[in-house]
Amino acid sequence: MGISELSLKGREGPALVIGAAGVDFIGRLKGKLSPQTSNPAFIHTAYGGVARNVAENLAHLGQPVTLLTAVGEDEAGDQLVQQAEEAGIDMNAVVRTPVQPTSSYIGILNASGEREFALDDMRSIAALTPQCIHENASLFDDACLVFVDANLSKETLRSVVSLARKARLPVCADPTSSTLALRLKKLLPHLCLITPSAAEAGILSGHPFEATDRHQASQAAKSLVAQGVEIVLVTLAEFGVAYATSETSGSVPAIRAEVNDPTGAGDALTSAVLFALLNDIPLDDAVRLGTAAASLTLCHVGAVAPDLTLQKLYDHLLL
Repeated sequence: MGISELSLKGREGPALVIGAAGVDFIGRLKGKLSPQTSNPAFIHTAYGGVARNVAENLAHLGQPVTLLTAVGEDEAGDQLVQQAEEAGIDMNAVVRTPVQPTSSYIGILNASGEREFALDDMRSIAALTPQCIHENASLFDDACLVFVDANLSKETLRSVVSLARKARLPVCADPTSSTLALRLKKLLPHLCLITPSAAEAGILSGHPFEATDRHQASQAAKSLVAQGVEIVLVTLAEFGVAYATSETSGSVPAIRAEVNDPTGAGDALTSAVLFALLNDIPLDDAVRLGTAAASLTLCHVGAVAPDLTLQKLYDHLLL
């Protein structure tokens, strides 16, 4: 499955996004964290989950998108589905589980807006079983690509890749976290695009490195390409993005931004890159648009900037 065979360029149809959706609770400390006591903070809630964030960003950019996710049969699930539909996401395939509550995420940011700690409860994602994926096989027929996050179980991920291969669809993936990244290890030869952080890239490549080291990030990207991934983007937060394919490699600096909330910035970058590649924009320019999307999202309180557009991304690059 070379890049010429499963290129993202010019593909039509909705993007099929499969993975987590939930409610984010984000607390930004007003000062230093004092253990074993209550800490003054600014607290807000928003809808999140890697797959849900990517789906909403794609919808804002004008890409038709279907989200296959699982939420509880609860008020939070009702509200999440309603908000997603209002954002332009096709939610007809959503699974409602009576067994588990809608997923949730708690992020603790320091006074500078950097994430210090995070907790997640993603039990509802267990409803996305291999059987559930096969019951929704028709979604693969008209899709232009499949995007997954690593909240899915290994067995479910394998089912997604199997159906995508049959439909000759490129599969793009986000490792999601250092603890989940290895779920993608055996699937690397079947992935068109992957967007690991520095820590996740170190785990997948077997060579840990610091996010400040662009050279090592580039080497990790090339290592993952050698393992079969067509396009690798290693996100380095304020140090930008290193990328590689079998034909090229490079890096793009981050766009400086006042950080209000880092939640979802990486998902915005992924979404913008996918949208750009689908619309025949060269990889280097696609990555630059991705950094613009990440920068705009960092400035926004919440996991998705609701006014994201392609024109706004281009305008942000010119600032």
